[in-house]
Amino acid sequence: MERSPGSLIVTGKLVDMWKKLVYAAEVTVEKGKIASIKQVNDEEAAGHFIVPGFIDSHVHIESSMLVPSEFARLAVVHGTVGTVSDPHEIANVCGLQGVEFMIDNGKQVPFHFNFGAPSCVPATVFETAGAALDPGDVEALLLRPEIRYLSEMMNFPGVLSKDDQVMRKIETAHRLDKPVDGHAPGLVGEQIKQYIDAGISTDHECFTREEALEKLRYGMKILIREGSAARNFDALIGLLNDYPERIMFCSDDKHPDSLVDGHINQLCARAAAQGIDLFKILQAACVNPVKHYQLDIGLLREGDAADFVLLEDVNSFKVYQTYVRGELVAQSGKSNIVSIAASPINQFDCGQKKPEDFLTPAPANLQATLEVIEALDGQLITNKLQLPYDKLVNANGYLYSNPNCDLLKMTVVNRYTNAPVTTAWTRNFGLTHGAIASTVAHDSHNIIAVGVDEGSIARAVNLLITAKGGVSCVNNDQELLLPLPVAGLMSTEDGYQVAAKYTAIDVMAKAMGSNLKSPFMTLSFMALLVIPHIKLSDLGLFDGDHFRFYES
Repeated sequence: MERSPGSLIVTGKLVDMWKKLVYAAEVTVEKGKIASIKQVNDEEAAGHFIVPGFIDSHVHIESSMLVPSEFARLAVVHGTVGTVSDPHEIANVCGLQGVEFMIDNGKQVPFHFNFGAPSCVPATVFETAGAALDPGDVEALLLRPEIRYLSEMMNFPGVLSKDDQVMRKIETAHRLDKPVDGHAPGLVGEQIKQYIDAGISTDHECFTREEALEKLRYGMKILIREGSAARNFDALIGLLNDYPERIMFCSDDKHPDSLVDGHINQLCARAAAQGIDLFKILQAACVNPVKHYQLDIGLLREGDAADFVLLEDVNSFKVYQTYVRGELVAQSGKSNIVSIAASPINQFDCGQKKPEDFLTPAPANLQATLEVIEALDGQLITNKLQLPYDKLVNANGYLYSNPNCDLLKMTVVNRYTNAPVTTAWTRNFGLTHGAIASTVAHDSHNIIAVGVDEGSIARAVNLLITAKGGVSCVNNDQELLLPLPVAGLMSTEDGYQVAAKYTAIDVMAKAMGSNLKSPFMTLSFMALLVIPHIKLSDLGLFDGDHFRFYES
């Protein structure tokens, strides 16, 4: 490889997605675009494979706990050159100002951020969010060139009932020729047909092959998701063999520690290990997102933007170099993107809590059954358990956690104003002492916590209130806090330092008894009402199957 002023020449084994061939080639880059691709003799080419850059076809950048510029700094090391990013997390906290923050920060680094217009802010009327985007706000966003699509339509009941505001948002996207992303977990039969017929073209929520196949047959494109919480790769990857032009890869939500380890390249390697054809893998990882969302990301053709990756091999997908618009942004595991200073925006206004604020009065009828939220490792859905009240500790007219049978108290605290807290019971977090808490609590991002006693819960919650956002862990005299000053969702620090701090707090939670792969990520979805089957919001315990609160 050599450089001359304003130009770049790269040689290697080119994986040509258009000819479906791999051959030795010389790629010449001029002013950020591919000027020419010339086949050369094998002995002239270096040992690296040249492939298009990888794209995460659905991700909430905020879940990395990093601002966009810092997310890019870590992601390019793994060959990612762009994302299709839904900023509805920060929009639920800060509204349009939050979307502006993401766009402006992302523009400061060499990376292709493609943001959507959040379709569901707030996600439901059954929770308290910090902002709301009406159809006029959504249209104003969709008119912007930086906004590529209408983000996931989580309000599938609104689509099925043809809610006026929901349909206006979808119709605006269609009028402006921008695709509409879906969110339809478990929706099948006539309901999924009706949902798709509304003009919704993708879904990333499938957790069984059968569900994905039905959606494919009705014309949807399926995003295979493998993130820090939801892991659907193993169930769905076989579909890539038969539907290579209608499958994409995504992470949806990826915590900083796992972003340090890898990104879309890991899914490519796992697909290769299952014997899937290289061109089909790259179709999902690179080509399909560009075509579906009409992205300005190069695909290794003359005239394209010079967005490509050099791999050491096409089995491990280990990245040697990453180029974005002809700029070398990463090499040999090191990022060349420089950290950018970011000024936090936020919305946070609630006072400190006392342990007695989290007490749960015992019901008059202790013979009734108790609804319990069962967290599932590697899934966003939860199971609803019905257990007898005697599984809990009952004393002085109040109910308490019983870690001996893994029944722990969960709470959601309104972060936007002072209001009574809500409590419920959960299983599978496994804590035997202490508490964990987070202001990353989809989608309204109130404070969510789980713990074995009210004192520990109050301490964990108050750490977050003092910091105005973050994740916390307390145990006896131990306290760990990772502050997230940007909307209570993202840090302004170096991404690798954030990852190290997150790893430390994750280790502490697991030392307190949790066997979950990612206890904080799992906790963050316990308030996501649009995912079945039972969740908790700041307004009460919610039945995700019937879209209503449980009667108290």
